[in-house]
Amino acid sequence: MSSAVVGWIADIGFATRSKLAEIGHGARMLLRLLALSGPALGRFGLVRDQIFFLGNHSLAIIAVSGLFVGFVLGLQGYYTLQRYGSAEALGLLVALSLVRELGPVVTALLFAGRAGTALTAEIGLMKAGEQLSAMEMMAVDPMRRVLAPRFLGGIIAMPLLAAVFSAVGIVGGYLVGVVMIGIDAGAFWSQMQGGVDVWRDVGNGIVKSLVFGVTVTFVALYQGFEAQPTPEGVSRATTRTVVLGSLAVLGLDFLLTAWMFSL
Repeated sequence: MSSAVVGWIADIGFATRSKLAEIGHGARMLLRLLALSGPALGRFGLVRDQIFFLGNHSLAIIAVSGLFVGFVLGLQGYYTLQRYGSAEALGLLVALSLVRELGPVVTALLFAGRAGTALTAEIGLMKAGEQLSAMEMMAVDPMRRVLAPRFLGGIIAMPLLAAVFSAVGIVGGYLVGVVMIGIDAGAFWSQMQGGVDVWRDVGNGIVKSLVFGVTVTFVALYQGFEAQPTPEGVSRATTRTVVLGSLAVLGLDFLLTAWMFSL
């Protein structure tokens, strides 16, 4: 066997081993953060500040995006349902599309782009400034003091933002369908109330938003915690947060949807 082939096999083995080690390290970090989430509630002031930082500062982009998504759903849904004489079901179409799918998914993607990058940059800069190392020297666990409150704050903020997105989106669908096009308002709301199940539809959306909140927040914290302590390292970690967080949300959305419809 030639030396080139041996070197190629060695490179593949080294890359595989490194990736498996990275996955194992990430899994241990996730389990530790989940275990520290309960004790983090004991210092609720820290969690409250992170809910404000992650949730309130993301509220504007979530609300505006939800409104325009509702506008588009109202227009597209009306012209599609009109072909079959079912334009009165527009409210049901808009509500189901938002609470089941678009609300959690689009909110998670926006959350990764807005709050996730902020978390990664914050933790990465703390690492670059040796603040995390200073905490360890003072016998303060940075994962308990810094990461756990942010992790729990992201998990709490994500479902709230998804609910705001869906609610504003429904208002947007109402404005287009009822105010602009002229669908009967009573039919719009009654179809929605009669066709949306609280547990099966709204509940599935809440479960998705919780899973996405855990995923996006963990990816952001992990990338910041493992970033190289240089400006270039923090920049790359911020980019990886958006890419990996978005891909993880879309992949988990498919798996969760398949699982929920099989129940």
